[in-house]
Amino acid sequence: MLSQEKIERINELSRRSKTKGLSDEEAEEQQNLRQEYLQKFRSSFKSQMEGVRVVDPEGQDVTPAKLKRVKGENNRGH
Repeated sequence: MLSQEKIERINELSRRSKTKGLSDEEAEEQQNLRQEYLQKFRSSFKSQMEGVRVVDPEGQDVTPAKLKRVKGENNRGH
């Protein structure tokens, strides 16, 4: 995830945008920070999903085929 400093800066810019408004530079900084946050969030979420295995009550692996394919593709790359 992002550093605590960057998260605090995102929040600060958000508060300021609601009260005083942002300069062009601040608006650009806010957009860049948001994009970085989303990129890291998506990457983290994807990693978590790739570690998921679905098992039914009988103990059978019922992980969706698409997720199995993604896992296989990523394991070949490592």
